[in-house]
Amino acid sequence: MLFSSMTFLFVFMPLVMAIYFLAKKEIRNYVLLIASIIFYAWGEPRYLAIMIITILVNYLGAILLDKYQNPKTRWGVVTATILIDLSFLFYFKYFNFVIDNINLALHTHIDFVDVIMPIGISFYTFQAMSYLIDVYRKEVPAQRDVYKLALYIVLFPQLVAGPIVKYHDVCEQIDERTIEFKNVIIGLKRFIIGLAKKVLIANTLAVVADKIFAQAPENLTTEYAWLGIIAYSLQLYYDFSGYSDMAIGLGLMFGFKFLENFNYPYISKSISEFWRRWHISLATWFKQYLYIPLGGNRKGELRTYWNLFCIFLVTGVWHGAAWNYVLWGVWNGIFIVIERFIGWNKDKAERWYVLVGKHIYALLAILIGMIIFRSEGIAHAYGYVSRLFGIGVAEHLPDFDYGLNNKFALMLIVGLICAMPVCKNILYVRYERKVVRTLINIWLFVLFFWSTISLAASTYNPFIYFRF
Repeated sequence: MLFSSMTFLFVFMPLVMAIYFLAKKEIRNYVLLIASIIFYAWGEPRYLAIMIITILVNYLGAILLDKYQNPKTRWGVVTATILIDLSFLFYFKYFNFVIDNINLALHTHIDFVDVIMPIGISFYTFQAMSYLIDVYRKEVPAQRDVYKLALYIVLFPQLVAGPIVKYHDVCEQIDERTIEFKNVIIGLKRFIIGLAKKVLIANTLAVVADKIFAQAPENLTTEYAWLGIIAYSLQLYYDFSGYSDMAIGLGLMFGFKFLENFNYPYISKSISEFWRRWHISLATWFKQYLYIPLGGNRKGELRTYWNLFCIFLVTGVWHGAAWNYVLWGVWNGIFIVIERFIGWNKDKAERWYVLVGKHIYALLAILIGMIIFRSEGIAHAYGYVSRLFGIGVAEHLPDFDYGLNNKFALMLIVGLICAMPVCKNILYVRYERKVVRTLINIWLFVLFFWSTISLAASTYNPFIYFRF
């Protein structure tokens, strides 16, 4: 079930919220747990068992970590549990990729069942591992109530596409939280903004981006190549950040405070800064649970460079089972290492023209990275980048209908403007400013009405991160 679906907006969400607010405080966790299971089972009931096994394995693993204090025993327990978690992730996400590459490399024809990846497995697996590692580090006690642990792992606002919520950030909220009217209203507004970002901007830009990327690179002009990657980069941002906004808004309505997941990444002046602003929950997860255990920056510069590169290689692999994702991880890792070597990863006062140059460099590196990320293969990515700079463009190209219209032009402009922090604090206008607050509320109502009308009138409502 998508947040941006009529079923969710007008049936599931109102019904769950009504039951939740009317229920006694003692049973609200159970209401959310049942709702979350229904939410997940609505789309993929056959994979519900995998999620339940993940919950039980990590629940028992944490209980054993609490029971045994011998370092070797605890290390064995945490290693075995994480291997089980990763085995599910590997099988459902990477098995097809590995077999395909074995057949290609060895010229074999190994037959196998085509494995379909369960929605959200990357996200809830990382959340389960977060809990287990926090218990292993003795940062939090083991959760004795299996239903509370299940709620943490399957909580529907962030179940299928994040943000990745670390256990130590929300364990106290699971046990005790207060629902405030002010936060419910702010959460509802945040949800509407996320819905508009997804439905009005991302879906509109996706039509053109998909048609351009569907063409063979040799059939693209330089202008269309630039238009395609700009449209796709904005589509990905508004698709994913819009979903994160909806998740954070829903969390607020239920009394949870999730950390931010995006902070205007396209204003970055380096790739290092970009990754401090883009998919923040994933970046901090890898930092806390992989980069620091590898040694972080505590074992010399060369080891630091290697650790940074490894983190972004794994980031690429996490996003998908294809060589273009591996290359995308390598692309980011190389820039991160270079920026640290020359000191570009640090914020410091600089002249305006230096800042402009850095911003242009970062945007160019980001856009080329997005081409690698979006392309069906490495050859397609190479051809597309070549067209971007006018290399190898034919004199006479066939005409295609790319879906360009006034709505696309409007949303492209809106997307470019709103990618900058021009309306950053719009939800937090002081209540004393009644005129401004009323205008904002009217505008949000218009956005919600416009979004729902667009959903009703169109069957095109993809969500990119379901694939990851």
